[in-house]
Amino acid sequence: MDIVGLIIQLVSGAIGGNAAGAALKKYSLGPVGNTIAGVLGGGIGGQLVGALVEAGISTGGADIGSILSDVAGGGVGGAVLMVLVGVVRKMMTK
Repeated sequence: MDIVGLIIQLVSGAIGGNAAGAALKKYSLGPVGNTIAGVLGGGIGGQLVGALVEAGISTGGADIGSILSDVAGGGVGGAVLMVLVGVVRKMMTK
């Protein structure tokens, strides 16, 4: 894992978390909460997708396949974790 891929995953996660927060307002954690959950989810999701794709299209360098898998894994991971945290938070406030 290179540092550039990790940075792409974290930034994509933050964007994905904020996009999910904007789309699903009742689960939103606020801008800071969405960003934090997105960054954490982006790192985790990016690592999972990277591990699954590594044998396929990604060579670990700065090729287009690895960049796209980092963006996709980070963005989706960030959005998913933000929604999960929002659901749990909403359930705990009942």
